Amino acid sequence: MSREQRPPAPEPLPAPAIDSHTHLDACGAGTAADVAAVLDRAEAAGIVRVVTVADDLPSARWVAEASIWDDRVYAAIALHPTRTKDFGDAKRSEVERLARGDRVVAVGETGLDYYWDYSPHEAQQEAFRWHIDLAKRLGKPLMIHDREAHEDVLRILTEEGPPETVVFHCFSGDAGIARRCVDAGYVLSFAGTVTFRNARDLHEAARLVPAGQFLVETDAPFLTPHPYRGRRNEPYCAAYTVRGLAELRGQPVAEVADAVRHNAERVFRMPSVTTS
Repeated sequence: MSREQRPPAPEPLPAPAIDSHTHLDACGAGTAADVAAVLDRAEAAGIVRVVTVADDLPSARWVAEASIWDDRVYAAIALHPTRTKDFGDAKRSEVERLARGDRVVAVGETGLDYYWDYSPHEAQQEAFRWHIDLAKRLGKPLMIHDREAHEDVLRILTEEGPPETVVFHCFSGDAGIARRCVDAGYVLSFAGTVTFRNARDLHEAARLVPAGQFLVETDAPFLTPHPYRGRRNEPYCAAYTVRGLAELRGQPVAEVADAVRHNAERVFRMPSVTTS
């Protein structure tokens, strides 16, 4: 399969849902017209809103701008843990300025990534602690990137004291980590990886999360749901993940879509979607 080839349009969901974490700039949506086209495809599949997430400072500037181009788009802003090798006062000031925007609904994605070696662990941890404090000062949810760093992420959250709302983007832990997160009141966001046939630990985790503590995301253009792994992901593909999660949990698709929408509206303080 070609990464340039998008999956086919899915059957529209029976109830609207929200993609809680995507990267519209990495999906090739450079202009307002591009963003509108991506959101039109998403809305046709039942994905009525997205949160587009920054990776570095140029991305942070772009997502802040894109969030005012289309009412269906919101933003999350932070410096990705792999970008924190040199995270001085000037960068921190700009991140904070951008994160204060009215349509910026979360501080993220921040956290720890021990898979790549672009930033030393110490620098990542210092930046993570700063972002935790920023989320608390701004009164916005904290959106966490956690890759092969579960114990340190949970430890630092405990040491710093978490914000009121914590979202584990693209949750990748097993049932044990999921239980600890759920017990702490954290929200787990499931990407296309939850539909992968060999992701048994993640399947078990997805089944145990209470209805009020899960979200669905694409992390587009990455992590395209089964059976389209290898193709370019886009927000409309969240509809595949909603269906896969419903199958795992043994729930009607409409029920899971409703939960995804209501949880995202609560977590990110969005106006309620009007449904017919």
